[in-house]
Amino acid sequence: MSQLISRIRKFGRSPQGRRLIDSARRAATDPRRRTQSRSLLGRLRRH
Repeated sequence: MSQLISRIRKFGRSPQGRRLIDSARRAATDPRRRTQSRSLLGRLRRH
């Protein structure tokens, strides 16, 4: 399990990981995207 977490941390520090994190942060601040993600999470939790 610790190996998985270290690989995730390594990816987060890479340029590709940083781009992904930045785009996720931008999407999280967009009200329309936030509504879409809440809807998707709600559907996933029901199943």
